Amino acid sequence: MKQSIIHVALVVRDYDEAIDFYTKKLHFTLVEDTYIPEQDKRWVMIAPPGSKGTTLLLARSSRPEQVASIGKQTGGRVFLFLSTDDFWRDYKEMVSLGIQFVREPKEEPYGTVAVFEDLYGNLWDLIELSDS
Repeated sequence: MKQSIIHVALVVRDYDEAIDFYTKKLHFTLVEDTYIPEQDKRWVMIAPPGSKGTTLLLARSSRPEQVASIGKQTGGRVFLFLSTDDFWRDYKEMVSLGIQFVREPKEEPYGTVAVFEDLYGNLWDLIELSDS
């Protein structure tokens, strides 16, 4: 058996503000942005630069319970993990672009890691895994 996770849905307030944040501040690629008139929604997928795996599906909130979950999809835990080949390059650029880090960089046995917030308050790890 072979399976994989291809998309992770991220509830957002507005498609365009989310696209703007992820493409301009995190340099993600806009993979697809297709309007679906029957459902009055868009199919918006983004991915980190150079990624060949899972994409984020930006899902605009459409009901009150979805609005309430924006930025809190995991109850305040780190939600997503952004792996990088150069932690300090990306960390410095993200700080210069106004990305808010809520946990400063730390060297761990598995690599270098820091926690940042996206535009909605979702927590992400920026991580460069060690070679060992």
